[in-house]
Formats: sequence, C-alpha cells, structure tokens
Amino acid sequence: MSDADVKKVVIIGSGPAGWTAAIYAARAGLEPVVYVGVPKQDPGPILPGGQLMLTTDVENYPGFPEGVSGPEMMSMFQRQGERFGAKVVGEDIERCEFDPEGGPHTLHTSGGKAVRAHAVIISTGATANWLGLESEMRLATGGGGVSACAVCDGALPMFRGQPLAVVGGGDTAMEEAHHLTKFASTVYVIHRRDELRASKTMQQRVLSKDNVEMVWNSSVIDCLSEKDQHGSEKITGVRIKDTKTGVERELAVKGLFIAIGHTPATRFLRDTGLSFDDAGYLVLPDRSSRTGIPGVYGAGDVADATYRQAVTAAGMGCQAALDAEYDLGARGLL
Repeated sequence: MSDADVKKVVIIGSGPAGWTAAIYAARAGLEPVVYVGVPKQDPGPILPGGQLMLTTDVENYPGFPEGVSGPEMMSMFQRQGERFGAKVVGEDIERCEFDPEGGPHTLHTSGGKAVRAHAVIISTGATANWLGLESEMRLATGGGGVSACAVCDGALPMFRGQPLAVVGGGDTAMEEAHHLTKFASTVYVIHRRDELRASKTMQQRVLSKDNVEMVWNSSVIDCLSEKDQHGSEKITGVRIKDTKTGVERELAVKGLFIAIGHTPATRFLRDTGLSFDDAGYLVLPDRSSRTGIPGVYGAGDVADATYRQAVTAAGMGCQAALDAEYDLGARGLL
C-alpha cells in the first residue's frame, strides 16, 4: 500500500461525537472516513448512531426547541457530515495496530480490509448494561417507556406525574432516581439486595425524598405492556421476583429506567498500547482529546464515564477534529 492510500483521518463510531468530528474534519479538508459499524445485539441493541438511536425524543440538545427524535437527529448529523465530504463506510473496525511513533496507523475492518490513517478518532461510545429481557429490549427500541438514561428521557411528557421505576443500587441509580423525583408521582428503586452500593451522600439525597419507595431484595423478570390508542406498545408495569423467597408480584409503573452501569466499546482496542481505567474507558491524559499515542484521539462516551450526554459528546468530537487538524499540520501532513 502506497503513502497515497493513507487516509488523513479515520473516525471509528457514528454517534454525536463521531459525526461532529466528521463535520469539523470535513470542513477542514481532512477528507474523513467514518466507519459507522453494523447493527448487533450485545446483549442489548447496538446501532450505528449510538445510544440516541434508542431515544424517542431529545429535548435537551440546543437548537431543537420542539425536541427531535434521536434517530432523526443522528440522520441530520450524518447528512451534514456528508454534505462537506465525509465518506461513510458501513463496517466495524475489529482490530487496530497503532504505531507508537505516530503512524500511519493500521485498522482492520470487518470486511477483511486493512486501512491506514495518519489520524484516528475513536468515538465508539459506551453501551448501557441491560437486564437482557426480551420485553425490555422491545420496549426500549420502540419508545415504549424503557430507558437507560433518566437525565435524557425522564422529563418527557409521557413520564410526568406517573409512577416510575429505577433498577440498580449504585451511584448511577441514585442519580437517576433523584432526577426522576422532580417529575414522577412515585419513584420505585428496585434493588436485588437489602442495602445499596451507592455512597452514603447519594443514598441520603434519594431516600429523603417523599416520593421514593425502595423495593428491596427484588429483581425485574419481565416488563408488562399494552397498546395505547395509537397502537404503540407502552409499559404498564413490571413483574418482580423476591431474591430471597422467590415470590413474584407485579408493580404498576409507566416507565422503567435501567441504571446498572455502562460498558465502553473498547474491547477491540485492547493490546494496542492505549490506556484504560478500571471500567474500560479510554484514558485521555489531559484536557485535550489526545491519547498516549500520537495521532490517536478519543471523543465522547468512550472516554467519558461522567456526563454521557449528546451535547458533551459532540463537544469532544469537535475537540478531536481540531486536535487532529493541528497535529497533522504540525507534522507536515496537510
């Protein structure tokens, strides 16, 4: 493969971070190639476009005063990137060989090709950990009232004034439950043990709320639903099982929020020389998008275990493209 075949910028991932990076890189004349990935179950749905593809309404992204569906937003992001010349490839990057001296780097696709690039932006995101129930997946992908992000979805009209449930016992679950107390009539926190893993501060913040009710020693084994007047399937409750006695019962709720953690999509990056934290998130040594390897950048939820919002991911995508442009220029590659 000749040097002429080396791409200036390859972007791995197609959520808000990846598409924003593509827009900025394309407008800068970097001719980015975006590997958007392929749909899969792992165990929950993973779709090109990221977690927003499972979000019915996005109301907290600036510029959409009436809200916008997650899939529609990602479609607009993609069209904007393509308008400026970003090339889209519907394959996964399955393996990476990063040159510690700065490239070119070699990426191996699911189609059996080897792609070389001077700059690689990793924006593969993080996927929510799901319970793995068929009914949960069906209602999550169809806007049926199952979500993995209360901050994203909890304020939607369908959840206001309704009984809602959160599954989990860590800080994330407490943060989700606390957010929902602003909108729900009752927030049930369903936890499979009789004590929480969350910090004492977070526990106190949630348990002090009058509309929070703990459901101890319980696991969700099914989601109950029925069709509304428009023919759309909506959650009406959950079937829970007592983890000590085995007794099953039903709990009526209009929304279920899964808060048992996220898994960053970094498995394909192991043994590449990159650094990861204990949870598997890509480590960025400073406030830039640069990793420890020259020419390799991280953007979005793949490197952000804290905020995990579309707007923060988009901002990190912008950073990555600008950092790549600067570094390519400094290396005389533009």
